[in-house]
Amino acid sequence: MTASQPPQHVRAAFGAKDIEPEYVEVGPRWRCGDIALRPVTNPAEASWVAQTLGDLQVPDLRVARPLRASDGRWVVGGWAAFRFVEGRPEPRYDEIVSASLRLHHAIGDLPVPRFLAARADVFALADRVAAGTDEAPLNPALGGRLFDVLAGGRQPLRTRPQIVHGDLFGTVLFAGAAAPGIVDFTPYHRPPEWAAAVVVVDALAWGGADPGILRRWAHLPDWSQALLHALLFRLAVHALHPHSTEQSLRGLERAAHRITTL
Repeated sequence: MTASQPPQHVRAAFGAKDIEPEYVEVGPRWRCGDIALRPVTNPAEASWVAQTLGDLQVPDLRVARPLRASDGRWVVGGWAAFRFVEGRPEPRYDEIVSASLRLHHAIGDLPVPRFLAARADVFALADRVAAGTDEAPLNPALGGRLFDVLAGGRQPLRTRPQIVHGDLFGTVLFAGAAAPGIVDFTPYHRPPEWAAAVVVVDALAWGGADPGILRRWAHLPDWSQALLHALLFRLAVHALHPHSTEQSLRGLERAAHRITTL
């Protein structure tokens, strides 16, 4: 089922009132000509994303440019807008890791936004649990048991934390030979190697990536621990999320086997 389309007053505010919206699966988002609209749940975070992406220039990366409404706001009625970026997700996982590294090199000096510490959603809690700075009851049958087994090998990450995009798998868009496209930003305060490792864990668990991807990026600093922290993060998300299933856990178990035998 697709999400409700943006109401007319929202489309009008962003200059798309006379264009019939078309639903685009990735996002989710609605296309109105060269404008894309997406629903947001946290206006402060959405405004921060808009300001961050607005002037961002990254070599060999297409960045969706956020749009202000006619009154200057970034968010209207729970919706944000940006220039439409062509493309779709493809299993080009090494290119996604490379794009992640370029992106994080470009934003290495971003200050930590205030809203980050106040986030209380499943993903934020899982992030803190995986880092060992918080505790939460993890469903043993949906990843909690494996989390406990692997957490004994966790050590603090030695590389410098910064603001990173922690959800690049399945959201980077490809259009032939064009540069990869970024249409959103999910901020975390972790090292860039961690963000790259999350891509690799996701690709191994659910994307059919070949195990060689683990070795191809092994030159990154603190790589084995970055992979473990990323795996613990995904296990914690899975154990906490109300829609997780035992079937989707199988993918994380496969990823865990490959990572722990690296």
